[in-house]
Amino acid sequence: MNLSERDQAVNWHPYTQMKTAGNAIPIVKGQGVYLFDDQGKKYIDAVSSWWVTLHGHSHPYIAQKVFEQLTTLEQVIFAGFTHEPAIRLSENLLKLLPENQQKVFYSDNGSTAVEVALKMCIQFAYNQGKEKTKILAFENAYHGDTFGAMSVSGRSVWTKPFGEMLFEVIFIDTPTSENLENLKKIIKNNADDIACFIYEPLVQGAAGMLMHNPEDLSELMKFCREQEILMIQDEVFTGFGRTGKLFAADYFSEKPDIMCFSKGLTGGTMPMGITTCSKEIFNAFLSEDKYKTLFHGHSFTANPLACTAALASMELLLNEETQEKINLISKKHSEFSRTLEINPKVENIRQMGTILAWDFKTEHGTSYFNTIGKLLYEEFLNKGIIMRPLGNVMYLVPPYCITSQELDFIYLAILEVLEGV
Repeated sequence: MNLSERDQAVNWHPYTQMKTAGNAIPIVKGQGVYLFDDQGKKYIDAVSSWWVTLHGHSHPYIAQKVFEQLTTLEQVIFAGFTHEPAIRLSENLLKLLPENQQKVFYSDNGSTAVEVALKMCIQFAYNQGKEKTKILAFENAYHGDTFGAMSVSGRSVWTKPFGEMLFEVIFIDTPTSENLENLKKIIKNNADDIACFIYEPLVQGAAGMLMHNPEDLSELMKFCREQEILMIQDEVFTGFGRTGKLFAADYFSEKPDIMCFSKGLTGGTMPMGITTCSKEIFNAFLSEDKYKTLFHGHSFTANPLACTAALASMELLLNEETQEKINLISKKHSEFSRTLEINPKVENIRQMGTILAWDFKTEHGTSYFNTIGKLLYEEFLNKGIIMRPLGNVMYLVPPYCITSQELDFIYLAILEVLEGV
């Protein structure tokens, strides 16, 4: 049996209907922007392996730092103990975030970073003798696949089997100058019961790379602050340079109370989640009463290897060369979007930093389940490019190490696929 056959015999893949899916492609090596399969074919990873790989695959600097840490300390319980990588990572990250972010809570992925944030907000009220159990979130939101994260995600076929088990959420549209006043009325009418507002800033990734502008969201955040509603900014996707700035928070005049991170946090090297919060939230859990403790934890909380990978990735992110590459990708995307604008098969082109997205016109409309997605996916694989369309929504989220020539290769392939399909 080859690797694909062995895989099919034992593995269950995410977001995959295993009965109709073809065999998974075995990847045996990653280097820079490329992945190599067991037949020696190489693919440009144009989606950063589910939006996590910042600096390219098998980055030697991150690998060396993780190796050094592995020979020193690989794991230690984080309840009652600490270690240098976790302390340094918290110190370095907090320096980059809005100044109200003062404390770091470690977990192991984006969904659990969101779960921690939701529990912080609900218990923040509970510890003060208040009962606030409703959550405010955007329509079409996606915050993860655990139950709390599903609850604050838009209702869809993904969540339908669990509908009766999800807690109450007030869903609102993303803000525009036209709907802001109406959104404020909805919020004001429910403010006394709302524990928090959770949102994906600027880009709703899984919803189809839907984008909204920072000015309107800043205005909505300001109103939530006036209503004493805590705000959770989910930067799992947008963090670490994806939007053209280090964090989406850098676009806003108002600052969140809590922020969530994962994906690019370790440069895509290994799993890790972080939830940061303000001193005000942290202080609400300080008490002689043990029942006011935040009872949440993970076996691999603040794993030293993951912390070390994140430190190395952050160091690479902040260097001048990487920042120039982010600017290059953003500029190249902007130029290519003008070419897409005149293509009759393309509509709704949008860009935010290194994220470029557009809709492939079909008579079936825009949908995650639009069958054109599978065809487009296979067309790009044949050209040696990994793109994972969200139905008929096509997008690029490349690693920062990609060159101008490699981007041009992808752009040309996109035009060829558009012409041929």
